[in-house]
Amino acid sequence: MKNNLIVLLLLLSFTTLKAQTGSIYGTVKDVNTEEPLIGATIAVEGTTMAASADIDGKYTLELPVGTYNIKVTYIGYSDIIKFNIDLTSGNSLSLNFDMSPSEELLNEVTVVQKKKRSAIASDVLTPLSVQQLTTEEIKSNPGGNFDVSKVIQALPGVAGTTGGGGFRNDIILRGGGPNENVYYLDDIEIPILNHFTTQGSAGGPAGIINISFIEDIKLSTSAFNAQFDNSLSGVFQFKQREGNSEKLQGNLRLSASEFAATFDGPLGPKTTYLVSARRSYLSFLFTLLDLPIRPDYWDFQTKISHKINDKTSIDLIGVGAIDFFKFAVPKDASPENIYILRSNSFIDQWNYTAGATLKRRVENGVISLSLSRNHFNNQLERFEDNTVKDPDTRNFLSTSNEVENKLRLNVKKYSNGFTYSYGAMLQNVAYDNNFFALIRPEIRNDEGDVLQSEVANNFNTNINFWKYGLFAQVGKTFQNQVSVSAGIRTDMNSFTDNGNKGLKTLSPRVSFSYPFSDQVRFNAAWGSYYKLPIYTVLGFKNDEGDFANRDNEYINTIHYAAGFEYLPKADLRFTVEGFYKDYSNYPVSAFENISLANLGGGFGAIGNEKVTSVGGGRAYGLEFFMQKKLTKKQFLTFSYTYVRSLFDGFETELFPSSWDNKHLLSFIYGLKLKNNWELGVKHRFAGGSPYSPFDLEASQRNYLSIGSGIFDNSQLNSIRLKAFNQMDIRIDKQLNFKNWSLDLFLDVQNVFGAKNQSVPNFTFQRNADNTDFATTDGLSLMQDGSNAIPLILNEPSGQPTPSIGIIVEF
Repeated sequence: MKNNLIVLLLLLSFTTLKAQTGSIYGTVKDVNTEEPLIGATIAVEGTTMAASADIDGKYTLELPVGTYNIKVTYIGYSDIIKFNIDLTSGNSLSLNFDMSPSEELLNEVTVVQKKKRSAIASDVLTPLSVQQLTTEEIKSNPGGNFDVSKVIQALPGVAGTTGGGGFRNDIILRGGGPNENVYYLDDIEIPILNHFTTQGSAGGPAGIINISFIEDIKLSTSAFNAQFDNSLSGVFQFKQREGNSEKLQGNLRLSASEFAATFDGPLGPKTTYLVSARRSYLSFLFTLLDLPIRPDYWDFQTKISHKINDKTSIDLIGVGAIDFFKFAVPKDASPENIYILRSNSFIDQWNYTAGATLKRRVENGVISLSLSRNHFNNQLERFEDNTVKDPDTRNFLSTSNEVENKLRLNVKKYSNGFTYSYGAMLQNVAYDNNFFALIRPEIRNDEGDVLQSEVANNFNTNINFWKYGLFAQVGKTFQNQVSVSAGIRTDMNSFTDNGNKGLKTLSPRVSFSYPFSDQVRFNAAWGSYYKLPIYTVLGFKNDEGDFANRDNEYINTIHYAAGFEYLPKADLRFTVEGFYKDYSNYPVSAFENISLANLGGGFGAIGNEKVTSVGGGRAYGLEFFMQKKLTKKQFLTFSYTYVRSLFDGFETELFPSSWDNKHLLSFIYGLKLKNNWELGVKHRFAGGSPYSPFDLEASQRNYLSIGSGIFDNSQLNSIRLKAFNQMDIRIDKQLNFKNWSLDLFLDVQNVFGAKNQSVPNFTFQRNADNTDFATTDGLSLMQDGSNAIPLILNEPSGQPTPSIGIIVEF
């Protein structure tokens, strides 16, 4: 199949096609008030082609297929240029512009000099620690495999869980854990971003979001707007496009691991829709590779937009996933395959988020009211031997539901150069869990004496409570382009002991931006942020049936950030920033005495145990970022981050956390070639992740019962893996036909086959004919493992992973 696709690609590349055209449509609005900017000029750079926005701010451009830079101008507003707009003869392209008023006035009449806003990603409320990606940058990202979470890992300050070999989508921002971020799809919070997500965390091996819906992504790693709650490290805002209001269109994508279909179009004169479905066939591929795991998933996404009248609109969104993770007996019972069989859980998950946002334009502003519901059902089960589901050998079980019903009000106004917003949030939370985890089995000697008592968590929990919060934010840009911003927020809940003490979670924040010239700015921010402990922590019950963690406090972190931004041209941006995060009230495991800040990089769930709010920590570092938008057929990004991440337990010193990589580097280069060929190259480097050695005696004694080794936390994270390296390439060939287009792509992850380490695994050695575990005395393996031969699996692995696929747009 691979050879046939390559031959087809080469034949088509020499086919002479009649020149085709495509269309770009969208709106031009004021970023603060969402008022349409009637008469705004939308021009194609380097040509004489242009259009004007109509009474609704809408425009349409009909152009020959190709790659363009689109510039929008309007009197009294800063110019905007969007680069690398790839127009095909398939889908009409949605391209919207939100313009900012210029404060550079002369005689209170008009603009003297208008700055071109393009590479710049910040605004008056978030002047630093912010990055933005367009849909074209996401689609063309080498090694991204159309996965938003993988693309984000190339940004400054962003790392993944490289200790797992680099295949997961955990997002580590400036040394914080993967559950310290929040994600918004338009104005609706989505708690689940990945398939096979880790409960209590956020990562997984594959993203849920369909990039065909996405117009752009904004990431803030400090100076968060006060409207966002429950974030300690980052806020992701995914802005979705609207469906085509003129005609039905769609795209079909077939790759090495999945098939996806997306459609959009009009439902009426004032209503549009987007809908998609995706199906993986990883189970089939893993069967061919003789791997003992069989993962499969579906995901779905939709958006319906309706314009009620000239000032009022409503958006309905939905996103959901169904995940299955089971096992099969491999032909090769290698130590690696046996470990996989014993250490992993059966996973049966489904989740959805559905919401509606009503927007009403008012004088000098807009009011948004959002109502949403999300539900996460997670069923996990593990046995001593996962090929035999014997209830007597079950060592882990979790059947849980997390349900949130949310109401958010956000009022945003702009007047006399001031941007201000205020609002409120109300949530009802329902969480239940039927949970059992065997931490240590009971072990007796031949005489029946207890050598090790059983340690297990076994409870059934059900909680229902309320969360509520208030916020206000104000910002001002003066005529000398100095800008200041300040905000305040408080969050409360009806469950924890101190949950209704709003003054304890009062979280002020301030930011400042000062221009040294038209090209150089100094930016600084300080802020305090709070997060409620995860539901698995709050719902844990002790042996007496009491909620053991009800006394937990909100986790707090205080951010300090400062840096410079240099914009020599509209398409070129440099930033350098220093940051420091001071953590307090972090939950610490009462059994292990380690901070939960270290957890969340594996499958399953975290937090189902007794914890105390005594942990502290700090993360600090320096970031450098350079972004060159597409001009002269080339684009480039480069980022380097030095980061330290340290957390403590109860009365312990600060230790390197699991995310303490020290050095992070990423590089992306793209080149547009003749005849619609495109080449992309990405390289990622991360310093070695810390990990703890095994307690060999405890691991040998407990392995048969719990399926994995036991780490020696008295030497917490005292060893480091070797550095992680990976280079990815992507080659695209685009062909345009009448009213449809075809994109053939080859995406190769780890093109040079770099061997990267994962955290070692503990198992037992197999016998010569690989039919059972080997023993020191030749007898059957003892249940306590005393006659087993321990084996540490520590071989680095890595090979090129190609994905060949096609995208049909029509």
